[in-house]
This record gives sequence, C-alpha cells and structure tokens, in this order.
Amino acid sequence: MTVLPRSAARAPGATTSPTARRGSRRATAAGAVLLAACLLTGVLAAPASAFAATADPATRTTWAVEPATADGPDGRVSFRLTVDPGGLASDHVTVTNFSDHPATFDVYASDGVVTADGQFDLLPAGTTPVDGGAWITLGEGDAAGPTQRVEVPAESSVTVPFAVAVPADATPGDHPAGVVAALARPEGDGSAVMFDTRVGARVHLRVAGDLVPALALTDVRATYEPSWNPFAPGAVRVAYTVANEGNVRLGADTQVAGSGLFGWNARDVVAPAQREVLPGQETSGSVVLDGVWPLGKVSGHLTTTPLVVGDDVVEVALAPVTGTYVAWTLPWVQLGTLLVLVGAVLAVLRARRRREARTQARIDAAVASRTGTAGAADPTGATAPS
Repeated sequence: MTVLPRSAARAPGATTSPTARRGSRRATAAGAVLLAACLLTGVLAAPASAFAATADPATRTTWAVEPATADGPDGRVSFRLTVDPGGLASDHVTVTNFSDHPATFDVYASDGVVTADGQFDLLPAGTTPVDGGAWITLGEGDAAGPTQRVEVPAESSVTVPFAVAVPADATPGDHPAGVVAALARPEGDGSAVMFDTRVGARVHLRVAGDLVPALALTDVRATYEPSWNPFAPGAVRVAYTVANEGNVRLGADTQVAGSGLFGWNARDVVAPAQREVLPGQETSGSVVLDGVWPLGKVSGHLTTTPLVVGDDVVEVALAPVTGTYVAWTLPWVQLGTLLVLVGAVLAVLRARRRREARTQARIDAAVASRTGTAGAADPTGATAPS
C-alpha cells in the first residue's frame, strides 16, 4: 500500500502527492465525486465524506473512499471492470482521512444488493460474500487478503491495491460488488453496541460472455380499497414484484391498465420506476387506480419495460413483460350503510307502533274504568227507595 502523508518529506517506500498535502481542502472538492461513489452505513451517501460522531467533536473522524491509480485518486466515481472467466484484473482504491488525528480503517470487499428503497448497498458487515465481492483480494504479496487494516495519518491518504480473480466457471454478466472502508473498532473495546459506519466505492464487475437481459412480473395482487364515504368511489391497489431472471442489471418502467365490466371506467397509470434490479434479485412495487366504484369485477394488465441503467452497454434487445390481475369491487360499505338505514327505519316504525299501542291501551283502560264504575252503582238500573 502507498501512504500519502501531509508532509512534503518523502518517506522510504512511500509516495508523496500534492493531493495528500491538500487533504483538508479536498473534502469540499470531492463532493461531486463521492455523491455517487460513497456508501454511509448502508446507503449511498450524499455528503462528500462520512464521519463517525463522538461525544468529543475534536475526535470526530471524517473520511472518503475513491477509485485511484497507484499515485492516488483519478476522478472516477466507481470501478468498471470487464473480465473474462478465469481472468484477473487489478485496480487501486484510496482511503483519505480528512480529520486532524490519525484513524484506523478495515478495508474489504462485499457483494452488492439493492435495498427496499432502491438504494445500492453491500451485504451487512460480517456477512461472507459469495459472488463478486468474494473474488476481490486487497493488498500485495503475502499480505494480500479479503481484509486490510489500514492506518491513515491525519489529513492524509492511503492507496490500497486490489485484485479481482474471476473463477473459470463464473456466469457471464453483472456481478455487482464494492470496496468499503469501515472505521475500525478500537482494540479491547468491549462495548455491547457497535455502529457499522462505512464508506465505499462501487465495483461494476462484468464477466465477459453472452448477456441475457430478462425481467419477470411475479406475485401480482389486486385489492379493492373502499372509501369511508359511501357516496364516493374507492380505489384498486395493484401490487407486484419485478424479478431479474437474466444476468445483467436493469431498470424497469411499469404501466398498469384497468377497467370495469364491459370496459367501463378504463384508465392507465404509470407506476414509479425501479431504477435498478440486480441479477438474481427482485424488487416490489405498487400502483393505485383511483375513482373505482364498487360495481363488480375490475380487471387489467401490467406491462414492464426493461431499461438500460446508467452507462451500461447492453447490445441485446430488451423485451417487455406483461401480467394480469382481477379484483372484485363489492359494495360492502354501501351495503352496510343501507343495512344501517333500513335498521334505523325499522326501529323508528317499531317505536312508533309501540307508542301507538301504549296510547291505545291507555284509552281502552280509561273507557273500561268509566264503564265499570257506572255499572257497579246499580246493575239492574233500578232506583233505590227513599
């Protein structure tokens, strides 16, 4: 590895660089580069560099990771390597410590994944890579290995060489990976909680051979979501999964069409695009068709169009895929409202009949009482003698 100290003096076996001597000023200039190249605790980092916060701001560590040559960063935002099966490629990565104190980092490679929110990430720390990340070794000679512990002086940089050895039986296509630098845990630190703070540069690793771009629509589901207002239409939510069954990463645009019986209330909706689906992985999406009245069956289809991502080159025709769905929009809310109204009317009529019955009973009782009193004075109608 090559250490780039801040001092202008050349150390034995080390290479000085004006870039290293301007370490603190590079923090701002590196912003545009690291926007697409850095990963911070599992997501693409928007800041120019990552930092590990501590209770004492004076000990806060800020660092960045960039593609490089043996002499230092070369302006690339990521690594792009195309290697034949059984072939070997080499490159360099620079770790820059922008802090005013030395720091120690663990530099290693891992497999790439895409998170649920569409961000590129690497496998969690401690997870053994099994694809492109497993083919990368860092360092040189006998010291080469899957991980390198690197000590970087204050406001200085260290450039680490790495090699990619592709197995002879590797599948052609994309094998996304990344190289990260994680702030090393201090020796003897036995704290129960440890934060994984890491910054990395993405490795677009492609094994030469036939490219097979292929997406599939799976697990298509449609459900009706009635409105709380019985006099307003509801919505149909169509959920689906886009699976990459090919060997090259692709984006996906999905359009959903739907209509009621006899083509009534037809509409088209464009779903949010999936900007990247990696080979062998999948991502979920959903779209809402508003203004749907509960008048029975609603059916339709989905069309997903594959897209080339970024600067990738895919010289194979990209074929769209389709899927279908059916949802039953039954008027449960309206029926419930109708039952409530019918029940209320019946309750009013019943109460009215009971009230009328009670009134009639009182009238009958009053008439019977008066008739009974008059008869009791002289049932025969005769007048008592004087």
